[in-house]
Amino acid sequence: MRGQRMWQTLKLYTILSAAKRTQYYKEKKIFHSMGDNCLVMDRKVPLYAKLISLGNNVQIASNVHFNTHDITHQMLNNMPDVLSKRGGKPYHEKVGCIEIGDNVFIGAGTSINYNVRIGSNVIIGAGTVVAHDIPDNSVVVGIPARIIETFEEYLEKRKHEDEYSEKIRPVSEKVNTELENWCWEKFMNTHG
Repeated sequence: MRGQRMWQTLKLYTILSAAKRTQYYKEKKIFHSMGDNCLVMDRKVPLYAKLISLGNNVQIASNVHFNTHDITHQMLNNMPDVLSKRGGKPYHEKVGCIEIGDNVFIGAGTSINYNVRIGSNVIIGAGTVVAHDIPDNSVVVGIPARIIETFEEYLEKRKHEDEYSEKIRPVSEKVNTELENWCWEKFMNTHG
């Protein structure tokens, strides 16, 4: 399996479009399951990807780590006094599943541990460490992840935000001068 995972990762590095990378993930059945309207930014196939299940409309930003395993067994097995307390019986690698519901956004740099279920209608902020289940309709951030508001509260806040016009939106991963100026003006108004 090591060779196949490495080959798939190399292939993903050659695919420039996140949509096409996601299509590759789905066509090759890399995950246990993957719903519709998903987007996976990452180019690296997680170890034990078959232990990961994605629902519908799951958006995964860059550098999200799916920790489907724990290799502390290697350290423990190199400790003769610890092994002797087990009668010489070696420890095994711990592995577990990660299940992600529908309508989930996972921010860049997030780390998700094994045996975690992330509910539906969930937003996970960038850099969050998810070590426990996340209930439906939650917005979570932090290390470890903690709920900061409900999904409905998040939607209500977004409804009242200033938004730039459609004509100056980013296109092909480029920010035009009008949008650049709009963002800096808004930033300076709130940060002095």
